[in-house]
Amino acid sequence: MAAPPRRALAWVGLGNPLPDPAQALREPNGLLAAGADLSATRLLEAYRHGIFPWYTEGQPVLWWSPDPRMVLYLDEFNASRSLRQTMRRARRDGRWRLSLDACFERTMRECAMPREGRQGTWITPDIVAAYGELHRIGAAHSVEVWEHDRLVGGLYGVSIGRMFFGESMFTRVPDASKAALAALVRLLRGNGFRVIDCQQDTRHLASLGARVISRASFLRQLAELVGQPGPDWQALSIELPDA
Repeated sequence: MAAPPRRALAWVGLGNPLPDPAQALREPNGLLAAGADLSATRLLEAYRHGIFPWYTEGQPVLWWSPDPRMVLYLDEFNASRSLRQTMRRARRDGRWRLSLDACFERTMRECAMPREGRQGTWITPDIVAAYGELHRIGAAHSVEVWEHDRLVGGLYGVSIGRMFFGESMFTRVPDASKAALAALVRLLRGNGFRVIDCQQDTRHLASLGARVISRASFLRQLAELVGQPGPDWQALSIELPDA
């Protein structure tokens, strides 16, 4: 029997809505559409419907909605014994301090830096500019870890309603990015959030307690959470959790 014809990838022009995530390809898993619009309006539309951009320099903007989807339920976050020890020492010695939205674009650029085992980055200059605009309108946020005056770790993501979409993290010293995530989990739990979208299945995220769920389940929860009123991020502060 002949294989079914491969569906042509949808091109999304300015003003056209993104396709239903159910139309995403199975191979590569979750590829949904291509386009050229990275406006704040487009990004917010995408995230509200469980879609995110992921592409490399020289490609069109590629939009994805994989099935299954990796998420981190906040009450399932797994802080290892070594991470708890590191955070206890950091609190005791005053070695680290944390900040919220202190240097969003710099955090993004640090996340884009080359790292072992990875060639290139999807955090292109256009992505930095686009998420910088989301940050300026209050929809994207960063957590930074400082050792004295040196930025040693951090993460950033998008927040809509009571849903947080994790994008990327970096570390320059052991456990700094994990400490940033632990602090974010504590902050989100205290403000009525239940889950962080991790997008893709990786061993690193699984080691921190993330797991995969079906896209259908993710979209049901997403619809509920993005419709809730979000916190006033400007009024929030962040610190290392009690280990």
